[in-house]
Amino acid sequence: MVITEKKYNSLRLKNQLCFPLYAVSNIITRKYKPILDKLDLTYTQYIVMMVLWEEKKVNEKFLCDTLCLKSNTIAPLLKKLEAKGYIKKQKDTADERNLVITLTDTGRRLQDEALCVPETIAKEFSLETEEVIALYNTLYKIIDAERRKR
Repeated sequence: MVITEKKYNSLRLKNQLCFPLYAVSNIITRKYKPILDKLDLTYTQYIVMMVLWEEKKVNEKFLCDTLCLKSNTIAPLLKKLEAKGYIKKQKDTADERNLVITLTDTGRRLQDEALCVPETIAKEFSLETEEVIALYNTLYKIIDAERRKR
């Protein structure tokens, strides 16, 4: 039986912002998988590596804040990336409570192999440049608003 009472309209799946965001996130992550498999990276490992390629040296808190992830998510990712030889973890000499993460030579070389990823993904979606920019700006509005709450 389908409930058609107006008072329940806000509970319809098609009226939810969360569902299309969730669905698109899953779709995009699935598109990345075969490309990232060739680099021996999961999607979350890939975004960690992107931060490191840009910043070169970060602490764990910076990674958590930048990627909107919790420490209990980042810690095992870093362990796996270190085991693959892509990163090096060490205690901060100024404050041993901080963990400093840097790229290894292997991790830096991986950046060249990853150059194909953005272009390959862009070909998967038939969006005009203006649509991509509008979507990007809208999503970052939500992300930035959440970061300001912290």
